[in-house]
Amino acid sequence: MNSKRTLQRINNTSFVTWLLLVMTVLVFLLEIISGGSQNQQVLFNLGAKVNDLVRQGDWWRLITPIFLHIGFMHIAVNGVMIYYVGTQLERIFGHLRFLLIYFVSGIAGNLTSFAFGNDGTISAGASTALFGLFGAFIALGLVFKQNPFIQAVARQFGVLVIINLVFDLFMPSIDLWGHIGGFVGGLLIAFAINVPKSIGKIPYWQQVLAIIIVVGLGSLMYWNGMYG
Repeated sequence: MNSKRTLQRINNTSFVTWLLLVMTVLVFLLEIISGGSQNQQVLFNLGAKVNDLVRQGDWWRLITPIFLHIGFMHIAVNGVMIYYVGTQLERIFGHLRFLLIYFVSGIAGNLTSFAFGNDGTISAGASTALFGLFGAFIALGLVFKQNPFIQAVARQFGVLVIINLVFDLFMPSIDLWGHIGGFVGGLLIAFAINVPKSIGKIPYWQQVLAIIIVVGLGSLMYWNGMYG
């Protein structure tokens, strides 16, 4: 009986979200200790996305930027959003699915930025993954149209995505392509991995189609970034 309660408590706890938050804060502290979170050399050394270096073989720079942030306000805003969105989405999708959405979205955003972004800039931040979480909520809204809670949340995040993308157009320092890629990646991977049976079921053909699109777009982005 106690083991069942413990398992249920673990399932209801958003520990993956907290783990991601702790890792993000620890990396930020490492940035500060190493010379400052706005020091380009520090960001460069710790794995910020630099297109030319990715082309030279530093593929891991498509992953590490998810945990790097430039300045206190950057990590503060993203940290609050990771907690707010992550705790909700982790309870819906479960721990492993949520973790997969987070990383695939972050990588998809960085890959899109690699394909279409400015070669002369250094990119970092969890925004690519966050936009993927927004996309996952939109995917739920498209599938579960009879669920009032999911519909309400999906509409809220849909408006948030539109507002953020509009602001991105007028802020050249923001990685617009990274945000768009993260959003699309999160939406597609949410379709691909399905949701727990207690929530419902995404049609099988939609899952297969989403997987094909993810692989196809990912390959296209990588090829364009390397040789385009």
